[in-house]
Amino acid sequence: MLARNQPGIFLAVWSISKTTRMLRNYFRLALRNLTRNRFSSGINIGGLAVGMSVAILIGLWVFDELSFDRSIPDHDRIAAVMQNQEISGSVQTWWGEAKQLAPALRKDFGDRFKHVVTVYAPGAQPLSVGDTRLKAAGTYTDPDITDMLSLNMVRGNRNALADQSSIILSATVAKNLFGTGDPMGKTVKINNNELHTVTGVYTDLPGNSSFADCEFLVPFAYKEHTDSNIARLHWGNSWFNTYVELNDKEDMAAASLAIKDVKAHYGGEANGNGPKPVLFLHPLNDWHLYSDFYNGVSVGGAIRYVRLFTIIGAFVLLLACINFMNLSTARSEKRAKEVGIRKAIGSRRGQLIGQFFSESLLIALLSFVLAIGLVVLLLPLFSEIAGKKMTVPFERGEFWVAGVGFVVMTGILAGSYPALYLSSFRPVKVLKGKFRVGKLALVPRRALVVLQFTVSVILIIGTIAVFRQIQYVKDRPVGYSRDGMVMVPIQSDSIYKHFDALRTSLQATGLVTDIAGSASAPTNIFATNGGFSWTGKDPSFQDEFVSNFVTPEFGKVTGWQIVEGKDFSRDMLTTNHPIIINETAVRYMNMKNPIGEVLTRDHGNERYTIVGVAKDMISESPFEPVRQQIFFFTKGFINTFEVRVQPNASMARALDAMRAVFNQYDAQGIFEYQFADQEYAKKFGDEERIGRLAGVFTTLAILISCLGLFGLSAFVAEQRTREVGIRKVLGASVFTLWRLLSREFLVLVGVSLLIGGPVASWIMYGWLNNYHYHAGLSWWIFAATAGGVIVITLLTVSWQAVKAALANPVESLRAE
Repeated sequence: MLARNQPGIFLAVWSISKTTRMLRNYFRLALRNLTRNRFSSGINIGGLAVGMSVAILIGLWVFDELSFDRSIPDHDRIAAVMQNQEISGSVQTWWGEAKQLAPALRKDFGDRFKHVVTVYAPGAQPLSVGDTRLKAAGTYTDPDITDMLSLNMVRGNRNALADQSSIILSATVAKNLFGTGDPMGKTVKINNNELHTVTGVYTDLPGNSSFADCEFLVPFAYKEHTDSNIARLHWGNSWFNTYVELNDKEDMAAASLAIKDVKAHYGGEANGNGPKPVLFLHPLNDWHLYSDFYNGVSVGGAIRYVRLFTIIGAFVLLLACINFMNLSTARSEKRAKEVGIRKAIGSRRGQLIGQFFSESLLIALLSFVLAIGLVVLLLPLFSEIAGKKMTVPFERGEFWVAGVGFVVMTGILAGSYPALYLSSFRPVKVLKGKFRVGKLALVPRRALVVLQFTVSVILIIGTIAVFRQIQYVKDRPVGYSRDGMVMVPIQSDSIYKHFDALRTSLQATGLVTDIAGSASAPTNIFATNGGFSWTGKDPSFQDEFVSNFVTPEFGKVTGWQIVEGKDFSRDMLTTNHPIIINETAVRYMNMKNPIGEVLTRDHGNERYTIVGVAKDMISESPFEPVRQQIFFFTKGFINTFEVRVQPNASMARALDAMRAVFNQYDAQGIFEYQFADQEYAKKFGDEERIGRLAGVFTTLAILISCLGLFGLSAFVAEQRTREVGIRKVLGASVFTLWRLLSREFLVLVGVSLLIGGPVASWIMYGWLNNYHYHAGLSWWIFAATAGGVIVITLLTVSWQAVKAALANPVESLRAE
């Protein structure tokens, strides 16, 4: 039996050996060709390396975005309970829910959900253990959160939150508080007044997780039983988040439909005349990428940036591949004889295609090695710009499999056209010397150049438009003065009780003008209220107002502008519920003379008198319209102090003085502060980050295009050396020769501008329309882009053109 199969085995071994020798020969010839043409090879490898490095960096960023929250084992069965509510004629979507919702869901839908938790995350809180103090982002939640997130418990177990006074810490926070000691059973103080016993330590959650800021966890029941403000909240107060985990066989859509009327039923709104709130489930997998809602429907979110940069990465890589195609086909006459001889001695076209593909694969491999080096060098800077912590996953086999696929794909993409084109030459014409590259053969090359610069033009216009939009919104009137205003979060429940003494002490330093308090800082809004009535209101109209509670000094410290009526003052302490509204609220309520008008609430039991109208203040997104807002006069319900520093005072001295005063009234607290101008600037963070990334990729795209243009112009100058020599002998000037060699490229770039301009205009108009407050596309953007691209083209081409024009014609004509 073995003897019978020996011929087949021998043929198989011989075939494999022959194929191996052939491939080895292909790559040996390819390497020889690369070393022979170092200039074009260097441009090809360098251009491809830059294109590949951009594609790899974008790939790492996209992978980080797409893998958001995927580290949680049951991520596909976790969801947030959200609600749609028709207000003022449009449907608004809220993440916040009432604290009563979670118990109601457990009671009525326990067969659908494995876990239901309430989450209250007030932000960074001061923690202290003896003399060690720090701030960490804390979350008050139900005990089931540990199972829902599948926390990796380093110490303790997942039942660690069973006791109301317990606390579990992330590994980093535990180390910072206790060092290398055992934290279990030790006491941690929160906000200088909450005492909790450490019952567990868990591994830090990854940065690309919606729960990354859960640095310590405390039972929500503790907060509900000890905080009187939270204890009195009802179904109308949507201050919390509610998360659920579905049972194994439960369908997300079915569960979402089942719970839609829970709030309307328990909250009593079903008996009212207005539209009912409708609950729905928003899957954890969509929190990050699909977080934006319009009129009750998901309209995307960060996913549009993922798509945008994926397209940019593909185009940048395509530009590098175009360079390879152009330079390879441009050198067709030099390789024509090689093709002709190989065909004459029996090489088939398939073998020639294989050889040319081996060259492109070798170039792709060398470029990939260089690209990995560039990625390692650039990744720290790229991560900083992107606001992420990314690493190259060298230890993962999937990365190397993807890398091999990337090299093969790039090699095939870059080498397909040159391989098919060069292998098609007819040996008879080549060996008789009749082979010439016709005009039709130049069409694909010119089309590729046009495509290259069209992409570059679109990227340039897009980048300019992004930065102009950001600057346009930055120039929008804010409605208050940010310079010199310091915001200090209140960390102790008792410090605002000494507000008057604190204010006097700060003013006595001579470095502070005044101090105010508010429930929400001027740069953020955390609460809305509805259910008001006023003269002329339609009874069926569902109202909603952005709300803030402020002390009488708020207007003086923030520098807001009162356009009607008067500002708050301490004389109003005895006045019955004075309020100030903004200009948008006046239009919202359709009031002609708002001063003195009364708003009522809770069947008329609560009455609020309008004493002033303030100019609109931008407290939320500066890209969106200002919403209707009410400022309530308060003495105690505040979370933030606003401190106005003297205009000519040293900020460093003022902060030192403020720290001393605050420590005097809150010795256990950690003095922290925020500058109003910096907090406002953070509102542009996403757009500025996208703009910077787009600018980097645009610069690299232009660099790649210029590399290709430089190589192509060098080859054209070499091909026309004799023509240039003859023209020079006949009296042509350097300028004439420069114009001759540059004209073709300028024409191609001009065509790119004619195509790229309208395409970029269409794309950017669609992008800008995502913002209610946006700039237009001015003519100068297109003019500046055209001028810049033409200048770049001339600088790239001119060096080779002038070099050819200045060459000694005797050298170029000697061969003739």
